[in-house]
Formats: sequence, structure tokens, C-alpha cells
Amino acid sequence: MGKFITSRRGFIKSGAAGAAVLAAPAYLRSTAARASGVVNVWTYANFIPDDFKAEFEKETGIEVRVRLVDDQGKQFNLLAAEAPEPSVDLVTVAGHRFLQFIDSDLLAPLDTDRLSNWGNINPVYSESDWATINGNKWGAPILSGAEVMAYNSEVVGEDEVKSWDVMFDPKYEGQTAYIIQDMMSVVMLYLGYDGNMIAYKDDPEKAAEIVKEARDFLIEHKPMVRKFYDSGAEVQQMFINQDIVLAHAWSGPISKLIMDGFPVDMTIPKEGSYGFVYTLNVTNNGPNQDNAYALLDALLSRPEVGAQMTKTSGFISTFKGVDQHLTELEQKAASFTEEELQGLQFFRAEANDLKYSLVDPAVEEIKAS
Repeated sequence: MGKFITSRRGFIKSGAAGAAVLAAPAYLRSTAARASGVVNVWTYANFIPDDFKAEFEKETGIEVRVRLVDDQGKQFNLLAAEAPEPSVDLVTVAGHRFLQFIDSDLLAPLDTDRLSNWGNINPVYSESDWATINGNKWGAPILSGAEVMAYNSEVVGEDEVKSWDVMFDPKYEGQTAYIIQDMMSVVMLYLGYDGNMIAYKDDPEKAAEIVKEARDFLIEHKPMVRKFYDSGAEVQQMFINQDIVLAHAWSGPISKLIMDGFPVDMTIPKEGSYGFVYTLNVTNNGPNQDNAYALLDALLSRPEVGAQMTKTSGFISTFKGVDQHLTELEQKAASFTEEELQGLQFFRAEANDLKYSLVDPAVEEIKAS
């Protein structure tokens, strides 16, 4: 697997002070390219920039109907309930969850020949080993990120956030937050185990013991937590309201706070954390497949679009040439130092069936405790 991010110095070089206005490419403006109807997309907040959406709809005649999701498990359950005739055409799946969706016949293999702009994706993402399963590609990588420790930089010191220890320090009781399912993987890593659970794929008893240990650890430290939150917008608001000073979070929402000048920073502690790539995937038997490919190709058409996706979501664009369309602050907010990256590894899917069969019930037990 290729490197996830290089560094604040190397991944995104200094460029122009902002993205240009997103004018539609010529192929969208042609009469032959005009279409009608809709394309239904399930995606996270701010993944599809509003100005891009408006321009695409104006130039193609295709209405983009976005339904927001905030959890991969919820999205899977909803899509599975609609199978084999889903109402949605494109869904946003994290690369490490591919197998769950593919094995349930919820996604169609991606026909990259229908995407004239496929080559605009950095091959670190488009050609990585996780991106090809059973000889097919299953999604177009659009954004990448990491699970980070976020902190109010006016309250919590840089030395304190070098370890996940600080999340469980009584000093900050009632001032922390996290999504339980996401935190479970990090806690397993923090306790010295493989949070991907690949090391225990052939030893389910050991896997169960590890999940139980992580579950019990989080139950023991439950009084530390102000709230188990569900979405990026929610954790942003808690930081803004100063309800919390520490959180385990996705890097995207925290990057947005940094870009907006709020006194929040993020890091990858010494025990490590996990990175991931978000992809847009064509659903199996979706009602508007042609329109889905038209939207995908338009998204991939220009680095300005990738820059806008980074600006609106906070996550790192997978597109080539984005560096020329981000300010210095935006570059800083969407990258990590070499030292931080040493502890970052990708989520992987090989043991997902085992992992989530254990983690999902544990999450409910933590909530109920």
C-alpha cells in the first residue's frame, strides 16, 4: 500500500491563494452531454461542494439528490434493506469496508473506461492494493483522512497529546468525546493489539478476549466522556461551544475548524492511529447508472474540484494538482508531520467479518453500561 500522506512540507506544496471559480468543463457544456433526470447520492456532509453541485445541475440537467450519512454501518444496513433494487445510485464507502458491501452484492464493479478523468486520481490511491478486489475496482477514491486526537490548543498542551493517555486523564473528566465504534480500534492499538484484527483472524477466541478488554477499558473510563457523538458537525460544535477540549475524531471536521481559525489542532499520538480513503461507488442495480457515471466523471475532471472538496470537507483530496488551489493554512490543516505519520497505518478489511461481529455488540454494551 502506498504512503497515505507525506508531510506538511511534501504532500501539498504552497500554491495559489484559493481555488478558482469552478467553471464547467467543455464536455459538460456540449449538447450531446446534456441529460435529464436525477442521480441519488448518499454521502457525508460537505463531500460534494455546493457550487460544484449547482454547476453540474445547470450544465447537465441532472438533479443531484444528496442524502447525508454519518456512519458506514448505518449506510450498509439501509442499502441492504433496499436490495436488490436500491433507491440510490452512488454511495460513499470507506476502502476498508469494501468487502462487506461487495460480499452482499450491494456494489457494482466500477467501469473505469466510462471515466475519461480516471487518470486525474493520484495512483497512490487509485492503484493501491486495497482498491482492487476479485480483479475489479469498486470505487473512485475521492478523499482521504485519519482518525486523530483533536484538542483545544488554548487549553491542552502539545506535550499532553503525545499519547492517547490524555483522553483518560481525570484532569479532563467530562471534557472528552468520541464515536465508540471508531474509538474501539484505537483503544485496541493503544492496548498493544492489532486494531484491524488481522493477526487474530484464525484465533477468534483471542479476538474476543481483546475486544472484551477494550470494551471493559472504555466502560471503566466512561465517566471521562462528555458525549458519545455521531457526526463531524457534532464534534465541531462541541469544540466551538467549549463543551469539550479533547476528542477522538476524523481529521476532516477538525481540519475545517483549523481552516476557520478556531484554536483546535490535531495529532497522531505515539501509539498510532488509522488512516482511510473514502470512495464513491456505483450501486448494484441503481436506477440512474448513466447519470452516476456522469457525476463521477465531472467530480474527477479538475484539480479545482478536488481542492473545493478539501475546503468543504477538511479531508485530503486524492486528485493530482490540488496543491495549486489551497492556501498555506489549508495545506497545514490537511497534512501531518513525518513524526506523526510514523504511527499511521491504513484500516484493512481482511478480518472485518470477525472484527465487527465482536465490536458492534461491544459498542451497544458500552452505551448500555
